[in-house]
Parts: sequence; structure tokens; C-alpha cells
Amino acid sequence: MALVTTAEVCDANPQLIVSGELRALQPVFQIYGRRQVFSGPVVTLKVFEDNVLIREFLEEKGNGRVLVVDGGGSLRCAILGGNPVVQAQNNGWAGIVVNGCVRDVDEINGCDIGVRALSSHPVKANKKGIGEKHVPITIAGTRISDGEWLYADTDGILVSKTELSV
Repeated sequence: MALVTTAEVCDANPQLIVSGELRALQPVFQIYGRRQVFSGPVVTLKVFEDNVLIREFLEEKGNGRVLVVDGGGSLRCAILGGNPVVQAQNNGWAGIVVNGCVRDVDEINGCDIGVRALSSHPVKANKKGIGEKHVPITIAGTRISDGEWLYADTDGILVSKTELSV
């Protein structure tokens, strides 16, 4: 999304907002990482206070994708830390959106990747490997499916059923 803001996309596409083809997530996320603007096709994951599957995904080549994790909105531990974010950066992920907490904030903020999360928390997650991959999730009042497109900047996060030509 070169130099076109999420606000401009919304202004230019009111019909897509009305139809539900373009949705804005509720403004509940904090901005982490050096890349404040990012976009890409979505990969979904649903976990709760467990980060094994997150790490597995981020070990794969990202190819400009965005990992969107429904962590159940838990504020009791961090499901994403600095090491997996460094790996995501090195593997070509465009960004990570977490409906949960992160830790190692200084390390994450040094990475050239976009990260959004509810907050930070010093306690680490469980390591049981429980969760669901590639399933529809609902975070920040918005249903998101694998293969949709996510656009994030400092104004907010948009999800579209298809890639927007802006």
C-alpha cells in the first residue's frame, strides 16, 4: 500500500465498507516493530496462552504474508516474543497481528517488521502446541479468514476479501 493511507482507502471505498468487503478492526492494538505500515495476504491462527504454533508458522518463509493470531484476548501472558519476531523478519513476513500480548518489546521494536498486539506482558506462554491453523477468527469486532488481505498503518487496520488496487 504505497503512500496510500488506510483512511484514504476508506474514503475512496465507502461501497466496500457498506457491503462488508472492506472491514476496519476496532482500535485496540498497540504498534510495535519498525515497520508501521504493512500489508499482505492473511494467514490465520487460533491459540490460547500457547505459542508453539506461532513459532512454527514464523519459521516458514513468509513471502510477504501477515500472520493474524486470535490469542483469545488474553492479558495473562505473552504469546509472541522477540526471537520469533526476529525469525519472522528474516523469513520475509510483512507483519504479525496478535489478539493477545507480546514481550521483549525493545527487541521487537528493533525489527523491520510490523507487529500489532493488545499490550506487553513479561510472563511467557505455555508450550503445548494446542490451536487451530487456517480457521476463520474474530478479533477486534471483525471476522477474518485465511487468504484475505490486511492493511495496517498508524491510523488502523483494514481487512479486505481481495487485494485492493489503490
